[in-house]
Amino acid sequence: MLDSRFRETASTTRCGLRRAARVLTVGTLVMTLAAPPSFSGQPHVVALAELQADIVRTSQARQRNRDAVAGLLSSPRAEAALRAAHLDLKQVKTAVATLSDEDLARLAARSQKVEADLAAGRLTDRDLILILVGLAALILIIVAVD
Repeated sequence: MLDSRFRETASTTRCGLRRAARVLTVGTLVMTLAAPPSFSGQPHVVALAELQADIVRTSQARQRNRDAVAGLLSSPRAEAALRAAHLDLKQVKTAVATLSDEDLARLAARSQKVEADLAAGRLTDRDLILILVGLAALILIIVAVD
């Protein structure tokens, strides 16, 4: 009888110790995972200065692209060409501001090529009208789809 009581007590004690060990392990894991990174002493993956510099670069690139497209649309020949095609220049310029970065970059590259071709005399007024009407239509379609 004494032997069976001893076994029961030993069994109960082992179960209690196991349960306490589990609770302690879970508690330690929760505290480790829930602790803010500043407690660990490790720096952030990306520094705040790098994020700010990336935002500035992206913003500057977008502004350069907007300026390239607006520069082409604002030239006297372009304004005349758009008026001849009965397109509203103000509406087209407003639509440029709503384009995505990728679309704006593509249009800026095309605008710079058109300006270079104009400066070199490789485009006639008819060519310019066709290009600008296509460019304006593309801008308005992209905006309408988005």
